[in-house]
Amino acid sequence: MRDLNDGEHTRGEQITMKKTLISLLVVALALFAATWTATPAQAAGWVYLGQSHVDGQHDHDNIKVGSAAGRYRSLQIRVANGPIEFDHIVVHYGNGESETLQVRDVIRAGGHSRAIPLSGDRIVDSFELWYGKANPNSGKPEVNLWGRQ
Repeated sequence: MRDLNDGEHTRGEQITMKKTLISLLVVALALFAATWTATPAQAAGWVYLGQSHVDGQHDHDNIKVGSAAGRYRSLQIRVANGPIEFDHIVVHYGNGESETLQVRDVIRAGGHSRAIPLSGDRIVDSFELWYGKANPNSGKPEVNLWGRQ
């Protein structure tokens, strides 16, 4: 006769352990799937293009699009950590052409611009930003650019 304390499990114990293991696996997959969903921006068709920090009252930066280079119909500016006063943005296209977008607006921290239309059907290479801190006492405002294809 077999001793139940010798390290072996009965058939009923094995079935219970398998059910528990399968249940844990299903929960883990559900949690993984929940964190894998698209952000609201991605769900709306927006693609992250790049970011920069504003260092002073009058600043000028260039954001290379890099791996996200592609054809975009519109641009959206999103701001964090302090308000930014935008003058204009120069869009540099892959074919060597450029387009100047007159923004002339202050975007508060946590805010964003309207969808700014881009002309033509060209591949975007980079964005040249002309802007500054709207509040000289704000920390280091951050600008994030998003494009819609």
